[in-house]
Amino acid sequence: MKHILKCHICKKYTMKEECTCGNKTVMAKPLKYSPDDKYGSYRRKAKLIEYVRGGFV
Repeated sequence: MKHILKCHICKKYTMKEECTCGNKTVMAKPLKYSPDDKYGSYRRKAKLIEYVRGGFV
């Protein structure tokens, strides 16, 4: 089953791995959310470290 993909550069939707503008596409729908996420705290800590390294915080 194929999913709809989106190009972040030109904002077009497609079902191909590469957009007509030549950039890669990513999944258009968000990941599933679960309140019982066992690894959510680890993911948030990793994202915070990434933001600090990038100078966003």
